Amino acid sequence: MEGRLNPPKPRPVAFVTGAARGIGRGIAIELARNGYDIVGNATNYNPAQTGSGLAEVQARVEALGAAFAPAPGDIAELDQHERLLAVALARFQRVDLLVNNAGVAPVIRRDILETTPESYDRVLSVNSRGPFFFAQRVARQMMKQVAVDPTLPAAIIFISSISADTSSPGRVEYCVSKAAMSQMARVFAHRLAEIGINVYEVRPGLIKTDMTEPVQIAYDAKIEKGLIPQKRWGLPEDVGRAVASLARGDFNYSTGMIVEVSGGLNIRRL
Repeated sequence: MEGRLNPPKPRPVAFVTGAARGIGRGIAIELARNGYDIVGNATNYNPAQTGSGLAEVQARVEALGAAFAPAPGDIAELDQHERLLAVALARFQRVDLLVNNAGVAPVIRRDILETTPESYDRVLSVNSRGPFFFAQRVARQMMKQVAVDPTLPAAIIFISSISADTSSPGRVEYCVSKAAMSQMARVFAHRLAEIGINVYEVRPGLIKTDMTEPVQIAYDAKIEKGLIPQKRWGLPEDVGRAVASLARGDFNYSTGMIVEVSGGLNIRRL
């Protein structure tokens, strides 16, 4: 009796929010390099603008042999979440990895005693409220997938920041938003562990992106004086490699783990 050939497993699919630039861009490209098809989210998508933004990331991902589905939309707008997930399901029928990366900094840095409700609400909406409810929605989809085939692993990764436990009085709303994200990663890890969905938190340190460009000169001097033990800025690909390692299952028995990508800023020093 001739044996039956097992059908090949589908390529895993990663949904990366805030994928058009900076850390999200680095993560999307690194995951594509590691065999993932990508659903890339950003607030805007212009397919003709191939030199920048989500279209540029799409070109890089496809050049690596991965498929890419653009999912433009604002993660802070909860009524858009169902549509964003539908993009992934229409193209790939599944989501195996959610990377909750989208985030913003305050438009104007103000001392904690001058922080405005408008700035606080904006930052918390994008960095905390939106990611929480999108993770909730995607987790329910992943539960359905795991119930059908538990051999196809699913995971959620929250991209927080060293600001989750490091004080910056000039941008307290950012610190609060990332501390909230850190706790939500922990609670999602607790809740989903029994289902077989691992959850991790990645905490970038000083990463050279357009978000940090306004403070680059100031931090160049601090890095030169020893602020970071490894004495350099982090790069988006440093964060991307950490995410890819978690996605591969290198830390499969470590759900809830925090991975800091900060060049040693987490080391307490005298």
